[in-house]
Amino acid sequence: METDTKKKENKIKYPYLPEGKEIFYVSSNNPFMKEAKDIAWKNSTDRRMPTGAVVVRVSDNKIVSKDINKAPLTNSFLINIHKKYCFRRMLKIPSGKKYWICPGCAAGDHHAEYRASKNLIKQGFDKNDQFDLYLWGHWWACKDCWTKMLEIPIRKIYVMEGSEILFNEKDPNNITSHKFD
Repeated sequence: METDTKKKENKIKYPYLPEGKEIFYVSSNNPFMKEAKDIAWKNSTDRRMPTGAVVVRVSDNKIVSKDINKAPLTNSFLINIHKKYCFRRMLKIPSGKKYWICPGCAAGDHHAEYRASKNLIKQGFDKNDQFDLYLWGHWWACKDCWTKMLEIPIRKIYVMEGSEILFNEKDPNNITSHKFD
């Protein structure tokens, strides 16, 4: 799968990136990215920022864990209100910070990459294996998620080409507010 991999030549300023780590890019046609997108579309309860993560064992390219972000709100009326009136957005709190303020936002431990990593840890894994994580619906991973991913440790994190625009709420060309319209 690494033939699909492209590293961004231009330096993107990620809100958080551990020292020595990089984020890699694959096309939307990558089968693991397609799977991450598929589970986000079908299962994420965060309709403002639906996200899916797939953990792949490098040695055999097998999916060993996958999960979605899960917001506490499940009532469709409240979910629609949250789309318009997110407390964190109204207070201009940056992505990756103070999720506890808004009941409609998925807190760090409810993010897709955190949950997929936690699932693999629960299952148990061979510490000699290497794992990659494919993330659809975001263009970076917060500190809580990186901390959990490094417990495995995740070797590489892949996001979709163009995600720094498509999933970045600050970019005028983003699709975050209407991903599922």
